[in-house]
Amino acid sequence: MQTAVAIPDKLFFKIGEVCDLVGVQPHVLRYWETEFPMLQPQKNRAGQRTYRRKDVEMALRIKELLYDERFTIAGAKRKLSTEGRPNSAKLKVVGAAASVVDATFEFAEGGSEGGMNTQLRPVSRDAIERLKLMAEDLLTTLSRDI
Repeated sequence: MQTAVAIPDKLFFKIGEVCDLVGVQPHVLRYWETEFPMLQPQKNRAGQRTYRRKDVEMALRIKELLYDERFTIAGAKRKLSTEGRPNSAKLKVVGAAASVVDATFEFAEGGSEGGMNTQLRPVSRDAIERLKLMAEDLLTTLSRDI
């Protein structure tokens, strides 16, 4: 089994940094991207790959399956696809995250002939994006613990 790798507390990683953390060459990471759909780093405007923490963790898991547990590419794909299936605890977290997003909408009361006129007023896109990232990080953390 592989030893635990300390992943720096950063939002984005360049391919060289990921290679150093995972212990493989850049061409290996690029090949894994073609074989494992769950490893899909984004590209910036210059076309450079930007890996998030979940991508680094996935690359480490792929290396563990291929190098330590001696899975084939096809076997590792099957193993990762079964690991990625949501269970009831993860579904509850997704439901809780949706509730958090719903809670970000404020109700504005206004008078109307004998009744209330209730309208939803959304919060900023930045706040929603932060909530989305928090939910993704929470799911990543839970997937390691569950």
